[in-house]
Amino acid sequence: MIAHALSILMNELNRHLTAYDSPQPSDASSNRAVLGNLAEGFASGNATNGVPRNRLVLSVVNIQEDKTLKNAPNFVRNDGNLSVRYENPPIFLNLKILITATHTDYINAMLMLSRGLQFFQYQQTFTQDSVDPVSLNPPPALTNELDQLVSFKLNVELYSPSMEEVNHLWGTLGGKQYPFALYIIRMLDLKFKSRQPERGVITEIISNFYHKKPAVN
Repeated sequence: MIAHALSILMNELNRHLTAYDSPQPSDASSNRAVLGNLAEGFASGNATNGVPRNRLVLSVVNIQEDKTLKNAPNFVRNDGNLSVRYENPPIFLNLKILITATHTDYINAMLMLSRGLQFFQYQQTFTQDSVDPVSLNPPPALTNELDQLVSFKLNVELYSPSMEEVNHLWGTLGGKQYPFALYIIRMLDLKFKSRQPERGVITEIISNFYHKKPAVN
């Protein structure tokens, strides 16, 4: 589900970035934003590992649980047929997403990063109704429907790290710092799509208890 959420954001960002191009590109290689792990370094030649240059690369650098939403009931009650379904509440996650401009030309890097900042300033909330239907298409790796989002609400918020946090972040990723912006995506609720058995609701409690007389020998 995390992969599908990132894919939706990437597709929406690409729609915004390609709007600057004239004429409009139609091939897949025209994507300005991609998903990748900066810790793998840059791809060279026909290598499949590493991230490409001259792109905005979206990377997950931290995943945190939102504990303020953790006190949810572990059951769902259906008053229509007087039944209850017991299931663990979903996990609400905050994803820290690093958007890095990997362009070899510094001016182009700042230009594309600025366009990315403008996009997330313009649109901060993404739902299944607000995004383009094409953006909902899962990547080829997500062939199982259990890994795909059906309904969602993603809130994107710009995060301003301290210089110490920036130093630790880029030290973890390899040491070299590139033009970047850090965002928090709230909230991605993870819940396994399995049908739980239902049980009847307790509708009456009988409290007329009495002590049984002891047996006579």
